[in-house]
Amino acid sequence: MSVWGRLKQVGVELKAHSPFTLFGALTGIAMMLLFRNISHQASYRLFYVFHPAHVVLSAMVTASLFRLHEKTKGFLIVLIVGYVGSIGTATLSDSILPFFGEEILGVVVPTESAVHSHEHKAGPDEQHAERELHLGFIEEWYIVNPAALLGVLIAYFLPRSKLPHAFHILISTWASAAHIMMNTHQPMTVVVIVVILTVLFIAVWFPCCFSDIVFPMLLVKSEGEQCVLCKGGHHREH
Repeated sequence: MSVWGRLKQVGVELKAHSPFTLFGALTGIAMMLLFRNISHQASYRLFYVFHPAHVVLSAMVTASLFRLHEKTKGFLIVLIVGYVGSIGTATLSDSILPFFGEEILGVVVPTESAVHSHEHKAGPDEQHAERELHLGFIEEWYIVNPAALLGVLIAYFLPRSKLPHAFHILISTWASAAHIMMNTHQPMTVVVIVVILTVLFIAVWFPCCFSDIVFPMLLVKSEGEQCVLCKGGHHREH
């Protein structure tokens, strides 16, 4: 397939996988409504449950696709691809895009009065609860980096791709939602919900689809013009 043909197919696949991503974003909103009254520290702990889980699944999918379609036997190259792909994707999707999405869209950024109110009500351990970017592979490196290694090891010895993709989307959405919860101190009004839904969709849709679909379609020798992840069976696999 030509480069133009691959790029065109990438657009087709991104469109085909968008409904499931929207469903995932809706589950993220449901999670935020369910846990809307939890503390900053609880949101932080929630993030470091879903974020490492996302890293594991991302490493599994990326390394599995690379190994399956490139038939690569060397562990080092699979490790590099799986680690860079998973850490890069998870950090972008769970932390960077939600953080800047809040600022660009402007609705979920906590107002000065909201922050002061939160600090006034918070205990001594939560006085630092201010808007900040959390980079897991640096901030909690001893959790996140081993998670990437675990995903690569699983992929190397038991390469699979279809099942982790669905969980990848959901877990990524929940991690992004937890990051937003740490930085959001406004009531969950209809406007705020719509904006957060938009942020979640964007934060998950392109990074996760790039990791799971675009990456292998552009870099490996796939057969035909079907998605190398689900072989065109979007209605069956997702």
